[in-house]
Amino acid sequence: MMTKQEAADAVRSALIERGVTWAQLAEAVGRPVVWSTAALLGQHPMGAVEAEAAASALGLGQDVVKALQLQPTRGALGAAVPTDPTMYRLYEALQVYGPTLKELIHEEFGDGIMSAINFRMDIKRVPDPEGDRVEIGLNGKFLPYQW
Repeated sequence: MMTKQEAADAVRSALIERGVTWAQLAEAVGRPVVWSTAALLGQHPMGAVEAEAAASALGLGQDVVKALQLQPTRGALGAAVPTDPTMYRLYEALQVYGPTLKELIHEEFGDGIMSAINFRMDIKRVPDPEGDRVEIGLNGKFLPYQW
């Protein structure tokens, strides 16, 4: 049986071979681009219809369809501190601003956390005269601690 990581590798290869973007693939799957990309990289299980649509758009077989439907091991980056520069910079931003975010969430909402389960994320390009900027929006449900 193909693993989720092997399926993700097959998806990435097919994207390049076919010249398909993540946005185009998300449209074929019928889900938001961030969710679809995360699912196709192995972080969410896809439903049968979604997995079939992705595989069809990329010319991939039933082994990939089945693997895309498996339950994932989420957050599996392979290292405690990511070494990829893009992921490391996000990790660095959390190291610098994480305590600030925690304080402000607690001040605004009380004792609790922002859910990563009931969660939405968006990414967009923001034009800037000094070079385009990346804007990442994180939107998670507040979950109060219950004692």
